[in-house]
Amino acid sequence: MSTLSIGALAQRCDTKVETVRYYERIGLMPAPARTSGGHRVYDEAHLKQLYFIRRARELGFPIGRIQELLSLSSPDETSCEVASDIAVGHLADIRQKISNLRALEATLENLLEACAERSDPACPIIETLYKSPNSLVTSLGRK
Repeated sequence: MSTLSIGALAQRCDTKVETVRYYERIGLMPAPARTSGGHRVYDEAHLKQLYFIRRARELGFPIGRIQELLSLSSPDETSCEVASDIAVGHLADIRQKISNLRALEATLENLLEACAERSDPACPIIETLYKSPNSLVTSLGRK
């Protein structure tokens, strides 16, 4: 593979140029070589790393966890056990979010049902939105 411009790299990975620059700024992507005119020049390693980052983001991993996973992908540091621990923690977070979303769904369904049963102008949805946020948070199972 020959070298790629930042635009070509971004296009190949279906991302935006600014996202590539951001990943470089925060150290998630290594700085590329530059031409004599100052343009970034990317190689196969950059392409593979951006694919890795994009896939990890699609799976919902936060940036910090992606940095940890990237550090495990070097030949000297590969540790499936550590990567597995990271994935287990992420899965627990996802399951908690799903549980919270189900509670939110049930709350909204109940509000819509209460609204449909009312004939007076008072709206249960509007009334609920005026209540303390803590009452809604508690009903979602969060603290």
